[in-house]
Amino acid sequence: MRGMTTPIKLTVDERLPGQFVWTLFQTQADGSHPLVVRQSDGPVDSYELALASGQRALGSAIRERAGPVRT
Repeated sequence: MRGMTTPIKLTVDERLPGQFVWTLFQTQADGSHPLVVRQSDGPVDSYELALASGQRALGSAIRERAGPVRT
């Protein structure tokens, strides 16, 4: 299994009143300019929905970076 060398950060923002979006950022080793890994397709009506969707995307991104599970 490959180790993760840079953390991924999930943020949820209310861009307009009642419209929430999530973004996944990859933190650079030197702490400069985080890169956008993924972001929501569009806004949702609540913070909780955006957070849940972002958490699913985060889990998927982590699994992709970890590679296949060996038994």
